[in-house]
Amino acid sequence: MKGLLIDGQLVEAPRTTVSLNPTTGEVIDEAPDATVEQAEAAVKAARRAFDTTDWSTNVEFRIRCMNQLYEALVKHREELRELTIAEVGHPRVMTYGAALDVPIEIVKYYTELAAGYSFTEDLPETESHGMRHRRWVEKEAAGVVSAIIPYNYPTQIALAKVAPALAAGCTVILKGAPDTPLVTLALGEIIANETDIPAGVVNVITSPSVEVAEVLTSHPDVDMITFTGSTPVGRRIMEVASKTVKKVFLELGGKSALIMLDDADAGMVALVATMTICSHAGQGCAVTSRLLVPRERQDEVVEAIKGVLANIKVGNPADEDTYVGPLVSAKQREKVDAMVKRAVEAGATLAIGGEKIDPGFFYTPTILTNVDPDSEIAQDEVFGPVLAVIAYEGDDEAVEIANNSIFGLSGSVIGADDDRAIAVARRIRSGTISVNGGNWFAPDSPFGGYKQSGIGREMGVVGMEEFLERKTLAVLVR
Repeated sequence: MKGLLIDGQLVEAPRTTVSLNPTTGEVIDEAPDATVEQAEAAVKAARRAFDTTDWSTNVEFRIRCMNQLYEALVKHREELRELTIAEVGHPRVMTYGAALDVPIEIVKYYTELAAGYSFTEDLPETESHGMRHRRWVEKEAAGVVSAIIPYNYPTQIALAKVAPALAAGCTVILKGAPDTPLVTLALGEIIANETDIPAGVVNVITSPSVEVAEVLTSHPDVDMITFTGSTPVGRRIMEVASKTVKKVFLELGGKSALIMLDDADAGMVALVATMTICSHAGQGCAVTSRLLVPRERQDEVVEAIKGVLANIKVGNPADEDTYVGPLVSAKQREKVDAMVKRAVEAGATLAIGGEKIDPGFFYTPTILTNVDPDSEIAQDEVFGPVLAVIAYEGDDEAVEIANNSIFGLSGSVIGADDDRAIAVARRIRSGTISVNGGNWFAPDSPFGGYKQSGIGREMGVVGMEEFLERKTLAVLVR
């Protein structure tokens, strides 16, 4: 069993929870279930480390520690790969990208960014009352950060929060997801054992307890919250954080649309739509789970998708040729299955899929056609391999349907002409848009959403600046 990282020490908890392998449903290991007192101790340690050490001001030392973290992650890459496959259910092929290898590079990106970043900015001298004044802005660490992550991409999301926070000079309490605690605890072990990051700068806890989460979001010693998860939980965090007016970053739900323009190649649309909705069994907030197609081409595209699905393997994520692994839990699979059944009852047509596969928590890739754009399946996040196909008439209606959502996280447009596709993409109110298969995901690419998909941006330069405060100073020129 891995330990919690609190104030530089790996410690046990008086209680534990089990982590299940979603491929088999069997127990992998037990994980410590942090108490409220341990969560408070983690906050206290982070506060002390921020207030009494030079972590927040010693950029050179931070860079050295982050280089150590990057090297340690590279060193333990293969161990982390096998743990990620076993606990998260990521197919092996995905660990070479967004599930593991790209996230490790996030640490390198922010290490290099911090090394070249100017934490001061000069403003022009100004004259007031016959005197000259020199002015400048200093960019300072926001303080103690609570970082709360979900189960679906635990390494990527953890490092997209911890790395820029450390680069900015913050101290952190990282809370792993209840369904995937072991991956997050492994990061804590690496930090404790293989870096010179001072005690208290990074604390790592795991617990399914709501009370523990409330400590991290309500404690007066926490200056900032960075949260990735569902929109309902994000609303609750905003409510709790408002009592002490904390700085809040939220990356929340999505119901992103892929728009097929009337001149698009059906084969390309089918490939992009299928590979996206099947990625990590649809357990991604930025997944394009709505496919908007010209009404006269709906049958053509659905048949093309079926053809692509025939060549996609659903199975053991440890196998090199598997693309669709399991859902994270039996509970999540039941949720997905119930939403599909309700969609059919509401009038959608089940074109393919809609079946559970045992053992483990597998669900077949599912295509629903004749979907009402206002229905539950078209409006609510499923977090499973379920694609809702919606017919439209003309570009204006396609854009209207795409924007008919409380969310605005991602999206995609495919058409024969790049300029036309880009013009349509610019009308969609979403934080990221892929045009004709373009890939926006990288450490330097800001990620976040419009509307109820969140507040702020993660990754890129702005991803570090989320963790900075700006102080304007002026001195009289004598």
